[in-house]
Amino acid sequence: MAHPKRKTSKTRRDKRRTHYKAEAPQIAVCSTTGQPHVYHRAHWHEGKLYYKGKVVMEKEVLV
Repeated sequence: MAHPKRKTSKTRRDKRRTHYKAEAPQIAVCSTTGQPHVYHRAHWHEGKLYYKGKVVMEKEVLV
């Protein structure tokens, strides 16, 4: 196996790791509600939590 000849500094390592975060998040449109949301994330619409076009959870109302 390959071994590094020199220790990679924290600064150099962190500079390399930041580049994948530079893109803006992609926006999807829910097929059920038509609401825009971030890909692979659940979103709230009218008191219901949707994920992949299905209701996952409903917001309970406090009396």
